[in-house]
Amino acid sequence: MRRTVLERFPAGGPRGSWPAEEFARKRRDEGQPAEVVMDLESDAFLVVVVQRTPDSR
Repeated sequence: MRRTVLERFPAGGPRGSWPAEEFARKRRDEGQPAEVVMDLESDAFLVVVVQRTPDSR
């Protein structure tokens, strides 16, 4: 499997704001299987698309 990062959002966003989730939802509405993951090293939320490679099952 391969992940493509579509966008990065800092983890310290305004209270009650979920910009990464909103961005991912818009991508899903467009047909992309976007999901949000946390990158602990950079303290950021990443919106990614998982792409299966021929070798993955």
